[in-house]
Amino acid sequence: MSLSERLGRHQRAPERRPGAHTGPLAQLRRRVHKELQEILGPQLYQERSAEVLEWRVRETLLTVLGRDENAVTPADRSRVISDICDEILGHGPIEPLLRDPEISEIMVNGPELIFVERFGQILPVDAAFVDEEHLRRIIDKIVARVGRRVDESSPMVDARLPDGSRVNAILPPVAVDGAKLTIRKFAADPYGMDDLVTFGTVSRPVANLLAACVRGRVDVLISGGTGTGKTTTLNVLSQFIPADERIITIEDAAELQLHQTHVVRLESRPPNIEGRGEVSIRDLVRNALRMRPDRIVVGEVRDGAALDMLQAMNTGHDGSLTTVHANSPRDSLSRLETMVLMAGMDLPIRAIREQIASAVDLIVHQSRLRDGSRRVTHVTEVLGMEGDVISLQDIFVYDFRAGADEHGRPRGLLHPTGLRPHFLEKLADAGIMVDPATFGLTSTLR
Repeated sequence: MSLSERLGRHQRAPERRPGAHTGPLAQLRRRVHKELQEILGPQLYQERSAEVLEWRVRETLLTVLGRDENAVTPADRSRVISDICDEILGHGPIEPLLRDPEISEIMVNGPELIFVERFGQILPVDAAFVDEEHLRRIIDKIVARVGRRVDESSPMVDARLPDGSRVNAILPPVAVDGAKLTIRKFAADPYGMDDLVTFGTVSRPVANLLAACVRGRVDVLISGGTGTGKTTTLNVLSQFIPADERIITIEDAAELQLHQTHVVRLESRPPNIEGRGEVSIRDLVRNALRMRPDRIVVGEVRDGAALDMLQAMNTGHDGSLTTVHANSPRDSLSRLETMVLMAGMDLPIRAIREQIASAVDLIVHQSRLRDGSRRVTHVTEVLGMEGDVISLQDIFVYDFRAGADEHGRPRGLLHPTGLRPHFLEKLADAGIMVDPATFGLTSTLR
């Protein structure tokens, strides 16, 4: 089935089932749920084995429903069991959405207003929480699992699900119309470079080049807007770090899924209810320098940690990787400048730019196109300083003028600019050779 056909199945906004939370089935569900809690009691929270807990819940549900005086159809019985299991063992009405592999993002704008991203398109879904309190309980359940909290005094939180999916929740009074929940799902089986090529995110020549750059210890900065796939690309590139190197990952919420054996995962921590105990990304980057890293992978730099990351890249930790929010490769350098100033160091702009030019070798910029697809649009080399300006040269550029096909998919591809990267000598010193034809060149390396 084509992408357009699959999207067509979900384009119409679903109709809300009448009496979804007030009809006889809803009343039965609430009564059975209450009786289940009375029977199992603390076992719901003390049982550490998910398989044993699920078995006990289902057995108890069948017993309770079996002695119900009212006749329950097999379909309704299955529906009640599924809903209550999702509530107790999972994440309530969004649990089926989390299991759906076609959904990449879940956006809860209110108890009865839930949207998902499916194949790059945002669509409403027929799912709802009972009320605002129900939504808040699910949010508390998610954030408590990773040792975080969210309430009126601390109304914003970043967390993660057990599979690494990214969670953001925001509560009143900051969220004017009630609690909001956003979940960026991650694939159960992490994407590889072949997947990115299949999706059209990168071309095969660019994929081979980026893999060579990571193996050859080129410092890579991945830039792009929100939802452009920066973290996915970072995770894919991290797979090419040699297995005999010590890797330290630093993230706000641990999302990266590295398969190497020698990996140390660090996660920042917000302040406690008394305003103490915060461990920032900057603290973790500084601490990582004392942990004998070969590579430092920072999920995203967004504050003064940029200064410590640049210093790490400049002090023997070549081949480090990170991401930054930006609209273009040039803008990513401007953002790094701004974030270095946020560190509180009274450094002249030229000194900051020299640090950036010396630290970053390659910028991989991603964009989300009109059809929702994510594409690498620039592969740009950082050459150094020319006067007071950092000099860049594009190695590959996406062709936006190619238009779209009959299904609305962009026809554009990454094309080489014909310029030979300066970092090829660094790769050659590491014994990694790149075919000059990759860059549209015919001459051999000298």
